[in-house]
Amino acid sequence: MNRNRLIALISAMILKEHPGSTIVTDSITSDGLSEFITQELNGVHHRFRRGYKNVINEAIRLNNEGQESWLAIETSGHGAMKENYFLDDGAYLVTKLLIKLANCQQEGKNLAEFIAKLQEPEESQEFRVKINTESFQDYGNQVIEKLKEFVITQDDWQLVPNNYEGVRISCCSGDENGWLLLRLSLHDPVIPLNVESNVSGGVKKIANRVLEFLKDFDALDLTAFHVL
Repeated sequence: MNRNRLIALISAMILKEHPGSTIVTDSITSDGLSEFITQELNGVHHRFRRGYKNVINEAIRLNNEGQESWLAIETSGHGAMKENYFLDDGAYLVTKLLIKLANCQQEGKNLAEFIAKLQEPEESQEFRVKINTESFQDYGNQVIEKLKEFVITQDDWQLVPNNYEGVRISCCSGDENGWLLLRLSLHDPVIPLNVESNVSGGVKKIANRVLEFLKDFDALDLTAFHVL
């Protein structure tokens, strides 16, 4: 029970206690999780930037502006709740899960039932592309901006709106059926590429198209794609 499944489970618990509130996550959460939060749980999914401090501060900001948010959580599992003063407190989250587990056992249920309708991707992969230049942040941002321009020329790719980190693209063709996110690393001279697909072979097709695009940038080390 980790990553999107963990976020989905905690979101189900929170939204039962606080219907309609906002769940703040980092940028690499799946489309299936977003649909689960908004359509199955009737909550609001606010996908923000990587970094546990970023998601926590964003949840605090939303509350200060009148948009109720009771959970800020990263895909890594770092999470904080409004009821616990938005402390990054893993023990608190685990305690809530254990209480829920005990209640489920008394009722003859299991935790997986609460996320049974969560759609999970068929494939998921991350490629960490190194930037071989000292001014890696400027160079990485140039790559991201060029990718935004490139997407406009692709009939079956669409920019995802309300994106706060890098560029997120919806890949709409039947043999891709997924998404990609290209962003700058928080600390390292790296551009991570996250790809998910709902069909077998979809990640490879999406990643190969990105690889062809990236070949025009001499300062990028593309050896991460050798696994394809």
